[in-house]
Amino acid sequence: MSRQYFGTDGIRGTVGKPPITPDFVLRLAHAVGRVLKRTESRPTVLIGKDTRISGYMLESALESGFNSAGVDVVLLGPLPTPGVAYLTRAQRASLGVVISASHNPFEDNGIKFFSAQGSKLGDEWELAVEAALKDEPVWADSSTLGKSRRLDDAAGRYIEFCKSTFANDLTLKGLKIVVDAANGAAYNIAPKVFHELGAEVIAIGCSPDGLNINHLVGATHPEALIAAVKQHQADYGIALDGDADRLQLVDAEGRLFNGDEVLFLMVNERLARGEKVPGTVGTLMTNMAVELALRRKGVEFVRAKVGDRYVLEELEKRGWLLGGEGSGHLLALDKHTTGDGLISALQVLQACVRSGKTIAQLLGEVTLFPQTLINIRLQPGQDWRSSEALKAETLAVETELGDAGRVLIRASGTEPLLRLMVEARDASQALACAERLVRSVQV
Repeated sequence: MSRQYFGTDGIRGTVGKPPITPDFVLRLAHAVGRVLKRTESRPTVLIGKDTRISGYMLESALESGFNSAGVDVVLLGPLPTPGVAYLTRAQRASLGVVISASHNPFEDNGIKFFSAQGSKLGDEWELAVEAALKDEPVWADSSTLGKSRRLDDAAGRYIEFCKSTFANDLTLKGLKIVVDAANGAAYNIAPKVFHELGAEVIAIGCSPDGLNINHLVGATHPEALIAAVKQHQADYGIALDGDADRLQLVDAEGRLFNGDEVLFLMVNERLARGEKVPGTVGTLMTNMAVELALRRKGVEFVRAKVGDRYVLEELEKRGWLLGGEGSGHLLALDKHTTGDGLISALQVLQACVRSGKTIAQLLGEVTLFPQTLINIRLQPGQDWRSSEALKAETLAVETELGDAGRVLIRASGTEPLLRLMVEARDASQALACAERLVRSVQV
């Protein structure tokens, strides 16, 4: 059975168009409530959200849907996605719900869910919810309706949790840090975390108005962070996305570091402290230079499909702790059950403070390979997988690159596009090889 509503990260779309409408979201919550009640007589659900204006509407619809199924609701208010995951586990709740479209513009919104353990739920659970959506609702009677309450200190609890992941014997005193919360869920949290650990904080992207989330700020628009770091002569810049599970880092020179580099840094810092790191998980898009650098250190590297949920599945299957994506979704499973931009940033700053080195110095042995990524629009019915010309050219390019590069060809999950990526030590070679592959598709 295929999923009709759930994508790679919950349900997402444009507000006012199916499925992001109040009537559907009410039915969704009711269906989720019915699924929960198969194993619990009185479930409790936590609901958090980012700063989109549509969050009020969707929060009300979720609340009504859960209550109508006999499920109690705890409202957390604006809170990062990983904060909802943490509190779901800490409060022993049945389920955590986040209203957010992450890095998307304010016109979009979405719903995603966390298990009682604070981890993302699997396909089987999502299919059960979709099946329940097809059933007629079973409204609870007045005596068994769910109740709602608000957890007033949700933000404070999450701030303390984030700080607890930073070494007790270290401090951020003496560091000036620009913090960009993308006018999103961490606007009132991220600056406090770094300030309370001793840093001088310059906050940008911390004035949400319901319409400006991710607008020219945050992890998807690091230009604002780079400019602010240079303007204020800061030591570091930290940018989160709208729901604060994604991270971008900038140093005092204005150099931007992506998630692949941060993943290597996190692994290397643990090795430097004598910890064992048997392996780590990246994705199909992780830069080959990181893979080679990790292998030189004796750390096995495995690629998962693109998407942090697939990285998490691979980590759990292997019993490993560290993984991530170049986009800035990073996982340290001994610190949190899900990706957390704030905690990832603290792991990097901890490595810098403990070693007395900058991020660039800690990454001195890793130089990312140039990547050329070209999107090709597919014609209706075009079967690129059976193209003999593409197969032959791919083999020729891979033979030419040898151990000094790689080819990745994959279809977009959302558009009629074929994504061609070539990675090589030399940028001109990567471009030339990618263009050869494009021509073979267009034959």
